[in-house]
Amino acid sequence: MAGDWEREEPESSDSLKTFGAFVQGLREHAGYTREEFGPLVQFSKHTIESIELGRRMPDKDFVERAEPVLGGTGALRRAFGHLTRQPGLAAWFRKWARLEQTAVSLDTYECRLVPGLLQSETYARAVFGNSIPLLLDEQLEAQVAARMERQRMLRERPDTSFSFIVEEHVFQRRLGGTEVTRGLIDHVLACTEPRNVGLQVMPKDSEFHACLDGPVRLLEAPDGRRLAYSEGQQNGRLIADPKEAVLLHRRYATLRSQALSPKDSRGLLERMRGAL
Repeated sequence: MAGDWEREEPESSDSLKTFGAFVQGLREHAGYTREEFGPLVQFSKHTIESIELGRRMPDKDFVERAEPVLGGTGALRRAFGHLTRQPGLAAWFRKWARLEQTAVSLDTYECRLVPGLLQSETYARAVFGNSIPLLLDEQLEAQVAARMERQRMLRERPDTSFSFIVEEHVFQRRLGGTEVTRGLIDHVLACTEPRNVGLQVMPKDSEFHACLDGPVRLLEAPDGRRLAYSEGQQNGRLIADPKEAVLLHRRYATLRSQALSPKDSRGLLERMRGAL
């Protein structure tokens, strides 16, 4: 049901859960409690619990220390090699990211930043570098890697329709500096060259605006369902209620008529790039 979709916490990947259950089974077979197992692998009871419940991605040190303690058969190392997840994605975004993988169309309106699917690596690094509290180096790298991984959709799915509407002022912000902005505009122009990827700029002097309530992402699922996603400070919401989702799709359709055409949008970006 739609309500359940909106309230339910995003889940960890199936492979994380399976790996965690495998660790728990091996530990219990070896006769250790979590309290006893912890000192043997130099991890806390709470970390072991998080791994076994599929809430935390184990690192290689855990696997290398646990392998000999849990029988030394090599099974744990092999299982670790099959782990998959979406690292660097916020917990509230993961369910939407999974839905993106099978969508027949994806529409995005943004008024804060260039959408993640169009960000250059240096721009993404500047975005995450401005996070408060500051991210550790490994956290920042995981965020950037996840963002670049998502962009494979644009290259690998020519039968999916991608539409982006971005406010003009977003490209004028120069986040990360002038060089980053130059590279960003070049990247955006390259990403939006394919026929199935459209970009429209919403001019700052427009007298009309259908999406003043904020940014929104929309998709159409293979079964025809229309879904939406909205995001704010430290949270996100999947919108599956048909009436609410259809309303947001209508607003986006209206905004497309108010924004610059794809051709004029490219011309504007090229002029902005030339002026940098």
